[in-house]
Amino acid sequence: MVHHSGSIQSFKQQKGMHTSISEILKEKSLKPSRRSLPCLAQSQTHPINLNHFLSVPLSPEPKPEVEGLSQSISTSCSLLPPQTAEDGKDHFVEESEVSTCEARADESFLLQKPVTRAKLEARTASVQGKNPTDSSGLFFRDGKKRIDYILVYKKSSPQVEKRCTFEKNLRAEGLMLEKEPSLTNNDIMFVKVHATWDTLCKYAEQMNIRMPFRKKCYFTDWKSKTLGSRFHLRCRQIKSWLPRNPMKLDKEALPDLEETDCYTAPFSRARMHHFTINNRETFFSNSTRSRIVHHVLQRTKYEDGKSKMGINRLLGNSTYEAAFPPHEGGYKSRHSIKTHGAQNHRHLLYERWARWGMWYKYQPLDLIRRYFGEKIGLYFAWLGWYTGMLIPAALVGVFVFLYGLLTMDASQISKEICEANTTIMCPMCEENCEPWTLSDSCVYAKVTYLFDNGGTVFFAIFMAIWATVFLEFWKRRRAELTYDWDLIDWEEEEEELRPQFEAKYSRMERVNPISGKPEPFQPFSDKLSRLMVSVSGIFFMISLVLTAVFAVVVFRLIAMEKFASFNWHFVKKNWQFATSGTGVCINFMIIMSLNVVYEKVAYLLTNLEHPRTESEWENSFALKMFLFQFVNLNSSTFYIAFFLGRFAGRPGKYNKLFSRWRLEECHPSGCLIDLCLQMGVIMFFKQIWNNFMELGYPLLQNWWSRRKMKKGGGGGQNVENKAQLPQWDKDWNLQPMNAHGLVDEYLEMVLQFGFTTIFVAAFPLAPLLALLNNIIEIRLDAYKFVTQWRRPMPARATDIGIWHGILEGIGVLAVITNAFVIAITSDYIPRFVYAFKYGPCVNKRHHHGNECLQGYVNSSLSVFDMGELNNRNHSGYCRYRDYRAPPWNTVPYEFTLQFWHVLAARLAFIIVFEHLVFGIKSFIAYLIPDMPKDLCDRMRREKYLMQEMMYEAELEHLQKERKKNGKRYHHEWP
Repeated sequence: MVHHSGSIQSFKQQKGMHTSISEILKEKSLKPSRRSLPCLAQSQTHPINLNHFLSVPLSPEPKPEVEGLSQSISTSCSLLPPQTAEDGKDHFVEESEVSTCEARADESFLLQKPVTRAKLEARTASVQGKNPTDSSGLFFRDGKKRIDYILVYKKSSPQVEKRCTFEKNLRAEGLMLEKEPSLTNNDIMFVKVHATWDTLCKYAEQMNIRMPFRKKCYFTDWKSKTLGSRFHLRCRQIKSWLPRNPMKLDKEALPDLEETDCYTAPFSRARMHHFTINNRETFFSNSTRSRIVHHVLQRTKYEDGKSKMGINRLLGNSTYEAAFPPHEGGYKSRHSIKTHGAQNHRHLLYERWARWGMWYKYQPLDLIRRYFGEKIGLYFAWLGWYTGMLIPAALVGVFVFLYGLLTMDASQISKEICEANTTIMCPMCEENCEPWTLSDSCVYAKVTYLFDNGGTVFFAIFMAIWATVFLEFWKRRRAELTYDWDLIDWEEEEEELRPQFEAKYSRMERVNPISGKPEPFQPFSDKLSRLMVSVSGIFFMISLVLTAVFAVVVFRLIAMEKFASFNWHFVKKNWQFATSGTGVCINFMIIMSLNVVYEKVAYLLTNLEHPRTESEWENSFALKMFLFQFVNLNSSTFYIAFFLGRFAGRPGKYNKLFSRWRLEECHPSGCLIDLCLQMGVIMFFKQIWNNFMELGYPLLQNWWSRRKMKKGGGGGQNVENKAQLPQWDKDWNLQPMNAHGLVDEYLEMVLQFGFTTIFVAAFPLAPLLALLNNIIEIRLDAYKFVTQWRRPMPARATDIGIWHGILEGIGVLAVITNAFVIAITSDYIPRFVYAFKYGPCVNKRHHHGNECLQGYVNSSLSVFDMGELNNRNHSGYCRYRDYRAPPWNTVPYEFTLQFWHVLAARLAFIIVFEHLVFGIKSFIAYLIPDMPKDLCDRMRREKYLMQEMMYEAELEHLQKERKKNGKRYHHEWP
């Protein structure tokens, strides 16, 4: 046994590894340093975590010590398939211990029975997406080299020379290539790309990729072993009695992603012995491997010349048709995940995230980040956080709505309107319209009260504060994620220039102040002129939106006149609903059709600016799309909120549009119901349309691709069973992620956030609609990413980019608009002024709310003499909504004192409300630190321990070297 352990150790030293059986056995007997432990629980890239690697010789005779050790961890132990070295002389197999959490996923695997080596190997191979007998499209033909990237080209493409040079240079960079024809199309050829260990190490060092090297031991650990232990034990006991949170994912369902439990440092080949390299095949995760290969593809030349490099340019000039990392296998299995475990990470994501049955569960963010990269992981983290924060907002909104519903019959204003059988209202038009009684609009008044009641002001203040709390707590959540995902010290690499930018400005050069290399340069005058053209285009499109809104306004004026004089009594009685309903529907159709135009215009204007890098292009495009769609979506809402009924004039002297159509006026119960109807219809239909387009369109496209494939339309083999296709062929037939990346996903949610906060005083059910939509949206997006789209390149990011600034801007705008909605659109201020200045409670000390509003409707209606109209059919007096003097006054139809009191109160309310809410928002933002205190302490502690960790690792390495050379050594700590 001594001989074998010695051979193992010497082999490990040759291979740069430092964990052998003898060392582990001795390590168990020694008391380790509290400050540092080897990170043996390093998370791997496969669903069943393969940890604690041991090296054993492939000898037919079992060694007792090794057997005893493997039995001691038999509850969670499996063997890796043979890992042969690149030189083919490796006679060792690496054995691994599966993390206990994931092992629990398979009940059959929990049983402590002796498991044969062959069964374990077959099981582990199937988990890795590799059948022991065939490669199933994830490996080269030899079944050993993992495919890290797929390039696709057409045999008929004329760019043969560029492709050959590019592939030759890729091989020179250390990548291995293997070509494979498509089974579905004879013209398509796939190039499988594999990065060797040396290439991965070289570029991981260049890209400063942080890799795990020590397990984290927090300085607070001692607390659990001393005074607080009994308290914590009691808390755990009480918690165990409580019912389990149904939203949490089962621990057995997901692998124990312990990568965050390790200290990480930028990878270095010179200090390779510091890192926990238990298995070269799984040390770099699949997403990291793909990122490294993408980095190489972006920087490899295909022709002589400064800018003649990169896969993006080759995709642009049709040398290649596509380039993408492969999915890790199929997302469905014939066997249950509970009994057989997950086939691969894609299958695991589908079963535990993308299925509709998981709608109430938390998202497995670590697994999403592992598979799709940090940028997409942050999007889903933000979407999940926003959805969770909508729950209290939706509940408060529902309570405000229910309060209106329960007190609707007790409303004094509704009672007065419904009982006003003798109150004659002035005709809606001057020719064919008849006077109508106020009680005809009883239903309209009651529905208005649902959304315009005492809870409205409270809810508007609540939502303004909610928006601040949401953004402040998101900053804290983001800080935790960037720490857990090891992005704290990560800085965006110097981005490569866009090919279009280089092609345009290749003649003008200047030295890059960061890299010190010459690069194309855009003169300031050229940049300014292009920016001016772009801004002009934006203003032109915004003016087009306003024109469309004006057209809808004209339609409403015509419709109002027609419905008010309609022959059908039901329509004539409910002309307000008919006018608003048809106006909103036409407005919605205009909004959706203009959105298509805006996307194309925004794309053209952004390209016209010639942004320098991809991130600059994305930010510029995102800002334009937001401006266009925000104005498009909200302009008609702003018109209804702040202009409808404000300039209507009075009977006998109505203001008319084009001297033909009189302007709309508000109903006697207020204008808020029009605003509420506008918001409800647009929000509901837009969300349904977006969700259909998000899922329906890719489903239809993929169905069409499969249909063509079955017919053998591409000239290839007629493949009946899709399961027979290799993974690269299946991925090629999926849709690529849209060219704008996550812009469309963020845009939809940010516009919804605007709708939820900006006019929330008019529509308290908006947060509820947003919450229901987002629960569907998360699973729709998950389903789309996992099943309908090719795997996107796993990109890194530390935040949500330009969208955070836009969200803060919406939060500020929401306070201002809600102040104006309550003061101007709703009748809250006129009712308040009447109750405390003109109502029956002015001189009373004790009074009830409804008593003080007695006579309010009569007070808010002015009198008009119909004899002044040209129409001789009408005579007598009629009422209209305004604060004007009666016709028998010395100054008829002038504004009364009450009008000026209401106006002053409205302006005062706007100032007080804005200052109060902005003050509360600022105070809350000050109170909530951007980073949790315990996280700050942890990060500072880590910085303190970093140097000691590196020193200890170096010391351990020296001690092993001494022991290997037979020198005496003492187990001392510095």
